[in-house]
Amino acid sequence: MNSAREVFHAGELAAQERVGVRQRIAETGARVIRDFMPAQHRDFFARLPTLLVGSVDAAGRPWASILYGDPGFVEALDETHLAVRATPRGDDPLHAQLEPGAPLGLLGIEPQTRRRNRMNGTVVESSDHGFVVQVDQSFGNCPKYIQARVPERVLDRVPAAAIERGDGTLAPEAAELIARSDTLFIATASAQARGYAGAHGVDVSHRGGRPGFGRVLETAGRNVLVIPDFSGNLLFNTLGNIVANPRAGLLFIDYATGDLLQISGRVEIVWDGPEVSAFAGAQRLLRIAVERSLRRPRALPLRWSEPQQAPQLAATGTWLERAPT
Repeated sequence: MNSAREVFHAGELAAQERVGVRQRIAETGARVIRDFMPAQHRDFFARLPTLLVGSVDAAGRPWASILYGDPGFVEALDETHLAVRATPRGDDPLHAQLEPGAPLGLLGIEPQTRRRNRMNGTVVESSDHGFVVQVDQSFGNCPKYIQARVPERVLDRVPAAAIERGDGTLAPEAAELIARSDTLFIATASAQARGYAGAHGVDVSHRGGRPGFGRVLETAGRNVLVIPDFSGNLLFNTLGNIVANPRAGLLFIDYATGDLLQISGRVEIVWDGPEVSAFAGAQRLLRIAVERSLRRPRALPLRWSEPQQAPQLAATGTWLERAPT
């Protein structure tokens, strides 16, 4: 069985230590984080129409992306290798990050059942038709904060040209999507990821909240996103990566149109204080200073039903409902 030091890197251990759970989580982590996919995880990936992927570009920026296909496009070749028979479009930052040796974070999520499983690994094969990832870490996540919605494939529509910004600002359409979103995905990477160090590489995770749980601010002519961090599994994979390497990539999906918004920026963790206390349910805040953004209209040929709110969100707030500070 893996030791805590082998399962968690220094950033994760520091985050666990800060909130007083390091000793308690050492045994849990060694038990639930495996270096192989159990049978139920292999079966789960095979029935999904989407796969979330976290990667790191040549400049060290994390990005969160989404791939899609008919169920079965993701297949476990064995307990340590996952084949993905899909490739990103050329305007997706993931497109240039699929060479053998590259670290990736994978997240399979089934919103209608609120199930999700994560697999972090390394690309071992890549072609024009897809790629194969070897498992470094495989583990399940709880169903907290997932909005239940059912996807439906629509006739492929020609995506519009991607719209990129590198000046630290967001277009009004991007800010509007964030303001009404109830879901985002966040990609992070440990300090070792650009060196392709293996097990402690890239991670992609889900965050959910009531519509309006993300806030866009303007500071010195640039945009900053503020996202509450609610109670989770206490492994601190995402926050631990940020402690080690304060950068992140965010993905927002417009579930009615298939539009995608990808953002990469630098992150500050607000661990406590009046701003945290003012947001119901928040245990911390993430402040992401936008560096680059990419809007990709109609990039995803899926549409989803109206969401059923996760029950945990009844105890959480929005920025419009903050208590006075």
